[in-house]
Amino acid sequence: MKSIQPYVQTFVLLRQCMNDAIQIENIPVEGTFPEGGLISVWTLNRPDKLNSLNSDSHKALKEACDLAEYNDSIRVIIITGAPPNPPLEGKKPKPYSFAAGADISEFVGKNSDDVRPFFEDNAWERVWNLSKPTIAMIDGFALGGGTELALSCDIRIASNRSKFGTPEINLGLIPGGGGTQRLCRLIGYGKALEMVLTGDMIDSELALSCGLINSVTTPEELKETTMKLAENIAKKSPYTTKVAKRAVRASLDLPFSEGVRMERSEFVALFDTEDKEIGVNAFLNRESPKWLGK
Repeated sequence: MKSIQPYVQTFVLLRQCMNDAIQIENIPVEGTFPEGGLISVWTLNRPDKLNSLNSDSHKALKEACDLAEYNDSIRVIIITGAPPNPPLEGKKPKPYSFAAGADISEFVGKNSDDVRPFFEDNAWERVWNLSKPTIAMIDGFALGGGTELALSCDIRIASNRSKFGTPEINLGLIPGGGGTQRLCRLIGYGKALEMVLTGDMIDSELALSCGLINSVTTPEELKETTMKLAENIAKKSPYTTKVAKRAVRASLDLPFSEGVRMERSEFVALFDTEDKEIGVNAFLNRESPKWLGK
């Protein structure tokens, strides 16, 4: 029997995350095998600051990543931003935002020695290195570090009022959370460099056309669209899902011929898993597979 201590630690860390800069909701999904599959929704919770990322946000996101990686029940992770609070009387409402960049107030007076430890152990890389599928659900501004957080996710679904940009150049800086590298691989050298050098924002339609996001919906349909996609993925074999992500991710790092060899090795190894036999037999018998996750 497994020790309950890791689960106690998980609960404590979850409470810490919820009390800080993000809120976590684990949503059960019917029809998952092994049973008990969850979609974990992480909401950046600084709406009065347009959900900008500060040191507390990074700490909470890194803790959430550690929890999700350990928890076998979590099949898919969705990252989103809290909606704006109702405005005070006589005040304009704040805009919707996924994450409007970094909290620039934390940059004042800092030198390279001050910021290097933070950027060498940041939330963007922790999200990127998760073995489980991640989806950015974007409604509103995704700028600077917010764009980089979206880029750290595997899939990006955005509302049609969303805007993207890398405005760091206007501060005398460049993207520092992997933005130059992931953006270039996703949308190509020319468009990536244009965004980085100008700092200009692009709307959701242009983001879709250049491959920055996977799809665009209305704000009203955003959650339903994202959840349907997450539920679809959550019902696959959790083990095979990790292998699939690992194989596709390898294409970003390996030369083509090495990547093909790596894919072949992963494919062949799956023939020794119980889930492969379950999937094949379910297909032949026209049944839904009941995965074991191994």
